[in-house]
This record gives sequence, C-alpha cells and structure tokens, in this order.
Amino acid sequence: MTTLVRFREPLRNVAVNGEFERLIKTVFDSPARDAALSHAWTPPLDVWETEGELVYAFDLPGIPEEKIAVELEDSTLTISGSRARTELLEEGRFFRYERPFGEFTRSVALPEGTGDGEARAHYTNGVLEVTVQKPEHSKPRSIPIMTTVESAPTN
Repeated sequence: MTTLVRFREPLRNVAVNGEFERLIKTVFDSPARDAALSHAWTPPLDVWETEGELVYAFDLPGIPEEKIAVELEDSTLTISGSRARTELLEEGRFFRYERPFGEFTRSVALPEGTGDGEARAHYTNGVLEVTVQKPEHSKPRSIPIMTTVESAPTN
C-alpha cells in the first residue's frame, strides 16, 4: 500500500537567500542580450539596531550623492536613484558586464510606530546609512482595582 504524504512547503529550500532568483537570472540573462539595455537592480541592505535607533545601510558604490533619493512615508523607507553604465573602452572590449546599472528602487517597511521626525541619512564611501529612531513601546503599568461596597437590601 502506498502512503501519500503532503509536502507543505515545496519552495522552502529553493528560495533560501535569493538563490532561486539568482538561478533564474543566470538562466535568462545571457551575455548575448543587448548590453545597451538598462536593467533594474536592487542594492544590498544591512540592518542593525543601537540603543535607541535602527540603522539601514545600502551599498551604492559609484553613484553620486545627487543621483540618490531617500523618502520616508507611512512607515516605509524608500531609496531610489540610478547608476550610469560604464563607458565602452576605446582600444579594448568588454567581455562581461556584471555590475548593475540603470534605475533602482528599494523599499523597506519600518516597525510600526517609527516616526520620521528623527531620520538622518549619511553617504560615505558608497554606503548610504539611514538612521531612524526606534518606536517607543508601551510600558506595562499597574492598574489599581477599586473596591465598591454594596449595601444590604432593606426590607
């Protein structure tokens, strides 16, 4: 007799760390494609926290600061901009284009309650760091119980 076992998450192991996405790009993005076409790309991101802040660091090497836009709206941080394609060599030829170019946009949802009043952005050595204040969590408090005295019914 054959037992049928339900496989609950068929893509769980395939999609780990974007490996599946990279595989698809490798198969469908061939070097023979027109190199002049601009490809959308997504800059890598690191996130960490300090005592009172969250820091979002985006790798944007080779992009001038004036080509980068940082927006914070409705608890969503959005980074956008563009990177120009490397100019062709006059006396040589390129064998491979791996560094992405063209327009990019990356949006990150911030924790609920994060305000935009204290957001700061710094761009140094190709790394854009956006710092926002952590949301204040409600602190537990004690609520006193009021005792009411009921009077006995009168007959």
